[in-house]
Amino acid sequence: MMKNTLKVVLLTSMLPFAASAAEEMTPWYIGGGLGINDYEQNCDNALTCGDDDPYAWDVFGGYLFNENIGIEVGYRDLGNAEWTGTNGNMYDVGATGVSVGVVGFYPLADKWSLSSEVGTYSYLLENDKKINGANLSDSGVGLFVGAGVGYNFTDNLKLQAKYRRYENMDADVLDNLKMESNYWGLALSYRFGTASPAPVAAAPVVAAVVAAPGDDDKDGVTNNIDKCADTPMTHKVDATGCTVYENVTSKYDLGGILFANDSAEIRAGSFADLEKLADHLNKYPQHTVSIEGHASNVGKAEYNMKLSERRAVAVANALNTKYGISSSRISSVGYGVTKPVMQGSSAEANRVNRRIEAIVTGTEKRPVMR
Repeated sequence: MMKNTLKVVLLTSMLPFAASAAEEMTPWYIGGGLGINDYEQNCDNALTCGDDDPYAWDVFGGYLFNENIGIEVGYRDLGNAEWTGTNGNMYDVGATGVSVGVVGFYPLADKWSLSSEVGTYSYLLENDKKINGANLSDSGVGLFVGAGVGYNFTDNLKLQAKYRRYENMDADVLDNLKMESNYWGLALSYRFGTASPAPVAAAPVVAAVVAAPGDDDKDGVTNNIDKCADTPMTHKVDATGCTVYENVTSKYDLGGILFANDSAEIRAGSFADLEKLADHLNKYPQHTVSIEGHASNVGKAEYNMKLSERRAVAVANALNTKYGISSSRISSVGYGVTKPVMQGSSAEANRVNRRIEAIVTGTEKRPVMR
């Protein structure tokens, strides 16, 4: 019996902790703010308006009736202002007091919200400078309205930028002071509790016979996951039914031009052929060209090797300077007499062997066939 009683006592003592662990967001919050305040005292009737000490602060606590409206109580210090009254006395005033107001919140997207407030301010206005040996003060109840914009860093922590307007802060003992003020500041608040995760809806159980999806383009990928309709049957496709491509490198012999005996100067009639080569390179900017120089089998082989190199360089330079082809896409090489197109040293063999050839290399994107 004693053991059972002990169990009941222990379980009962743990109930508040269990409730706290399962607690959701509460309606209670607290916070504090810092800002600047601008008094609008009766300077029109004053001899001189002094400098304000505009720094203001407040602490507050609130209760939310729902997510959009609540009540808030706070203590506010609105800073100080100075002026010389019509009676020649120097006055300074600082307003402190308790505020009670109704607050409204209007949620926006991405954790942003707007706010508004209206309420009363039970104030005490005090003059620190002694008048006839005494400090003057007066109290009353004024009205205030406000607006703001807020951002929730977390479900609990919110930062707000606020504006408030205070009306009817009067003090007869301070040279019939009638005063309003404007406040701008930032407020950081903390709401108690923990947000509970959104409930996960149970997926409905559907008992139905689902027809097997078809494959209209016959590429082996069913219509429900095929992202590329009408793929040719000869193309290899990926898991989503789209054509698989490969990069293929090919070389093209775009012909060449001939040179005079023992010359690396480009003939005037050869520029039409060079222009065709330049047009091709401009049309396919991913292509590159190798200019291969050659010579006839007349004279020493070492001399002919250097002559063939000069011919290749002359054409490469013309492509770059005359037709604007980037030098990074052009290479040149001389082969001398090692690669003749016609064997021997006849006049015709010598004529056709004094040449350059343009070998273009290009990478093309082509579909992979089944």
